[in-house]
Amino acid sequence: MDIKPSKTNPDRGMSHDQNFKNLLVDYSRQAVVFFAAAEAAEIDEQVRITPVRQEQFQERLGERFRELDVPLRVEWPDGRREALLFVLEEESDARRFSIHRLAHYCLDLAELMKTDRVVPVVIFLRQAKGVAQRLRLSGDRDTYLDFHYLSCALGELSYEDHCHSDNLVARLNLPNMRYPARRKVEVYAQAVRGLTELESDPEKQLKYLDFIDIYAALDDNERTEYQRDYPDEAKTMSRFAERFREEGVQQGMQQGMQQGIHQGKAWVLERQLRLKFGALPDVVQRRIEQASEQTLLEWSERILTANRLDEVLH
Repeated sequence: MDIKPSKTNPDRGMSHDQNFKNLLVDYSRQAVVFFAAAEAAEIDEQVRITPVRQEQFQERLGERFRELDVPLRVEWPDGRREALLFVLEEESDARRFSIHRLAHYCLDLAELMKTDRVVPVVIFLRQAKGVAQRLRLSGDRDTYLDFHYLSCALGELSYEDHCHSDNLVARLNLPNMRYPARRKVEVYAQAVRGLTELESDPEKQLKYLDFIDIYAALDDNERTEYQRDYPDEAKTMSRFAERFREEGVQQGMQQGMQQGIHQGKAWVLERQLRLKFGALPDVVQRRIEQASEQTLLEWSERILTANRLDEVLH
């Protein structure tokens, strides 16, 4: 049996769309290469890829503008090609997708940016069955508009084809791909391994550990299996989170921001609990947000020996 991507909602109210916007902005080059491979063959390391500022779009594009669409400008510094505009749109629910809206959006962007070099790309978090792939406007004698887009349905991609990819966007999305249910922990481990191998920035490592956790959504048994089968990696990530906590606390003390220190401790405690026990119920998150600094410290110490979530929070 192949496993389908999790429907777990991202924590702290962040939408699937916002998670993907962050991904596309932080790793624009890898995103273009992975999601738009058919147009990326000529994009080498000399090419400059930058997100297009979107402030001007709201007024001009009206209801067709979605703040979570991500236009990326691809430019060849040596001038051998005219700039290319990639329009990436993510749909966590394929039923929301409108090819008419996308066509409007691309045409308006082309007019605003004064270019006809526009590549529409739609990323479907799961599958894209039954979704319109082409829009034709025609009469009895001729076709007057023929619009289509590049499509990437993550839930239809095979995990095995990408599990050793050196493209970080591909590795982070392994949990969203298709794989046998029995290999879920392996998929999680390969995504985490890709993050640690391909990203050196500690802040981004922590940020995209959350991304992996959200979409992998390991349950308690799977979390235990991960710690058993990948003990070195699990300990490394736990130590990393603890070190990051200490650095954050020190920085907060230097700035004299007591509230920031408290929030930082609460945030890292949540992170440690998710790493060890999986997704946290809303009631647990509320208890952490309302806990005193002394209580947060006691809970952080109990994580080291606890086998269950209730052993930490009793």
